[in-house]
Amino acid sequence: MLAVKNSFHGRTSAAVRVTDNPALSAQLNRDNFEVDFIEMNDALALENHLSKGDYCAFILEGIQGVGGLDIPSTLFLQRARTLCDQNNTLLVLDEIQSGFGRSGKFFAHQYAQVEADLITMAKGMGNGFPVAGVLITPKIEAKAGLLGTTFGGNHLACAATIAVLETLEEEALMENALGMEWVFKAAFSRLSQVTVKGKGLMLGLEFSFPVKELRSKLVSEYQIFTGASSNPNLLRILPPLSISKEELLHFCTILKNELS
Repeated sequence: MLAVKNSFHGRTSAAVRVTDNPALSAQLNRDNFEVDFIEMNDALALENHLSKGDYCAFILEGIQGVGGLDIPSTLFLQRARTLCDQNNTLLVLDEIQSGFGRSGKFFAHQYAQVEADLITMAKGMGNGFPVAGVLITPKIEAKAGLLGTTFGGNHLACAATIAVLETLEEEALMENALGMEWVFKAAFSRLSQVTVKGKGLMLGLEFSFPVKELRSKLVSEYQIFTGASSNPNLLRILPPLSISKEELLHFCTILKNELS
């Protein structure tokens, strides 16, 4: 398989094999199958690898989460789709963190107007209830008994997911994610020491210093929980899709005061 550097695809056996962090993987995992890694948005490296014709799949995240909110460009994703088609390779999009409206579209890769062969999803799918799923292209022939799982088809999980889908539509939460993205970016646009990253409400602020102490202070003094990543200088911002402008600006004001 081919994957992207700084990726994170989970902690099950095959998932850690395509995750670019050897510390998470036991020798048993590393012996499963061969994996090569390329830089995000390096179309030349992608072409050089896939043109060999011996990769079964190319996997990447719609927006990198743990890796630091780097995003595949539209041109890179479109090129990936073309090269995968030309070389009999499946295009797999991991939308577990960036899916279900988090980016302002249902899946982040939809910004590039490409279709994946497999799409993995979880997290926001159940709004906290443990549920996950995979979308598979019809060109992969299904066979009875091919897919099975102890908890597959769980009725409570399905009810939770249906409720999430209905709420996304009824409360226009994807539209809200897009609107709040612009509110957030406008609030920090004039701070020269900060780089704003991400899409929708999968956002981050990259500083010139480690954010560990800042994160601790936000939690202990203001009860505001932020996320970390493999980039020690990145503060990840992942609020509820229903967050209001007033709530978001309240956070922005607190953070600006701490930075000053």
